[in-house]
Amino acid sequence: MKNKPYLIAEIAQAHDGSLGILHSYIDAVAQTGVQAIKFQMHIAEAESSIHEPFRVLFSKEDATRFDYWKRMEFTLEQWKAIKQHCDAVGLDFICSPFSNLAVDWLETIGVKAYKVGSGEVNNFLLLERITQTGKPIIISSGMSSFEELDQTVDFLKSKKVDFSILQCTTAYPTQPEQYGFGVMQELKERYQVPVGFSDHSAKISTGIAAVALGAEILEFHVVFHRSMFGPDALASLTIEETKQLVAAVNDIHLAQNSPINKNDNDAFKSLKSIFEKSLAINKDLPAGHILTFADLESKKPKGFGISATDFQKVIGRILKTDKKQWDFLNEEDLA
Repeated sequence: MKNKPYLIAEIAQAHDGSLGILHSYIDAVAQTGVQAIKFQMHIAEAESSIHEPFRVLFSKEDATRFDYWKRMEFTLEQWKAIKQHCDAVGLDFICSPFSNLAVDWLETIGVKAYKVGSGEVNNFLLLERITQTGKPIIISSGMSSFEELDQTVDFLKSKKVDFSILQCTTAYPTQPEQYGFGVMQELKERYQVPVGFSDHSAKISTGIAAVALGAEILEFHVVFHRSMFGPDALASLTIEETKQLVAAVNDIHLAQNSPINKNDNDAFKSLKSIFEKSLAINKDLPAGHILTFADLESKKPKGFGISATDFQKVIGRILKTDKKQWDFLNEEDLA
């Protein structure tokens, strides 16, 4: 059986810099049935500067984007405890680094796989450091053209690392006309690697459709409530929605791996005998009457008269005996 789609619940900055809220997300996500939880490791001095503009001017307390990243930081020891918590509740710990220093920290902590965000796909300095770890890499294709992806894929293949690519649209929340489901197959055919979908639509249906259309990995943001503070809240699923998504994806996986043999109908024999029908007469008819289509009805159950399937074989034949309305019609009734 093909492996179940790998579901990654992304916390990103939903914790808003609170270590307590972050740990509460770990406990909540562990109850949903996803295999992995993903974080972003931000170390402001290593990845940003005061010149970085806000993508969305949302913060009421951070004067600059750099200040925001600073507020999102945790210490190395705190990150170690985060990883230990994930281990304890059975969640794979995945993280997106945004600096080489973050990769160094993650190697100290231990990480299942590295996620490379859309903005870092052509950051070959960062990619070089990540490939040095030998860990699996998940690439998000959101802001990259095929020409740019070609360069990244060539680089990763030259390093002989395991990697996968996610179709992603960098729009929050993503609208249906922006999903690009068809790109998954293009990625699969072009690069011959596992492919998936990174979702920012805040809709369960999007992830269900992506899996049905072949996504082997499904990543999506989670949040306790979409009215919470933060840049990704409106593009996230709630914890309850995540549970519903997991259940649906598991059903789809079972369906995709349970082929049906339409030549074997043995399982339906008893039902067929109930639902299928026998021929009957729809009016009183005398012996010697020549049967027409207008004389016939079909009635349940099967086996009490000539099969309704064979109605054409009785048209034009002669009744041997008188028949009452709604009588079943059998071969012995016909000349």
